[in-house]
Amino acid sequence: MADRERDPLVLDAMLGKLTTYLRMCGYDTAYALERDAEGDDVLLALAETEGRRVVTRDEGLARRAPDAVLLTERDVADQLRELSAAGFALELSAEPVHCGTCNAPVESVDRTEPTPEYAPDPGETDIWRCRDCGQHFWRGSHWDDVADTLAEL
Repeated sequence: MADRERDPLVLDAMLGKLTTYLRMCGYDTAYALERDAEGDDVLLALAETEGRRVVTRDEGLARRAPDAVLLTERDVADQLRELSAAGFALELSAEPVHCGTCNAPVESVDRTEPTPEYAPDPGETDIWRCRDCGQHFWRGSHWDDVADTLAEL
């Protein structure tokens, strides 16, 4: 895999579900709707300012963005296949790196720390917490579903 395939990414407003998958695969992935970057000019400025590679389904936007990745499919599994064919490494990280909700870094929760009611006991399951939004993550059914999807690529 070329180093450029791990460049930070920015995904256009049509690729929200794909954003979560890429974050779970360890990619630093900004999402247009989370960054108030719905317009092409704003998204391109964000990509340039932050050194992000544009991933889009918009042909016009792809022509304007250096080294953009143009996806043609609507279904997230098909989009993942397109990215895999383009050389993107698509496997789950051993440990989460980026928050699936906001893309901020995550940190491991100590086994003695209290966690929200929705999270399992950290004494029994590895838990991570987003440093920015506070969301807690663990390898549960969603992790398994993503792993299954990626295994079928």
